[in-house]
Amino acid sequence: MEYVIRKVSEEDGKDITDIFNYFVENSFAAYPEKRVQNVFFERLKQLAGGFPIYAIGISGGGLAGFGLLRPYHLLETFKRTAELTYFILPMHISKGLGTKLLNVLIEEAKKKGFDSLLASISSLNEISLNFHLKNGFTECGRFKRIGRKFGQDFDEVWMQRFI
Repeated sequence: MEYVIRKVSEEDGKDITDIFNYFVENSFAAYPEKRVQNVFFERLKQLAGGFPIYAIGISGGGLAGFGLLRPYHLLETFKRTAELTYFILPMHISKGLGTKLLNVLIEEAKKKGFDSLLASISSLNEISLNFHLKNGFTECGRFKRIGRKFGQDFDEVWMQRFI
């Protein structure tokens, strides 16, 4: 199977919503407890604040995942900081795709003048916490027991990497 990281197109909206809904229903990686509707893709583009959203395309069609970079805060005083979001379906992890997508987002961040990257991660998402640690992020904050999903409390862990 071959993969290509590319900017998303309008035709990717359903696949991106389906990927996100997989994580909504099966993990702590996505915070909502209920499936999102098709308007999710439009909302995601708004969150990206005009920055590109990237897809991991699969040879033969479909997507393995997606990721985006967005401004952390609307105030000018925080213009050097961006937040990352990415989701890769489990059958496509451990193939280096997360690191490749992260590197694309880091290059995009540098072009936009960001020098600090943040990621918000559930304390019950060990895979993501380990991925970020392995890729140069450190824990910079933790809101204890602020989330509850599937009947379990979790912390929101903030991780940071300077670029």
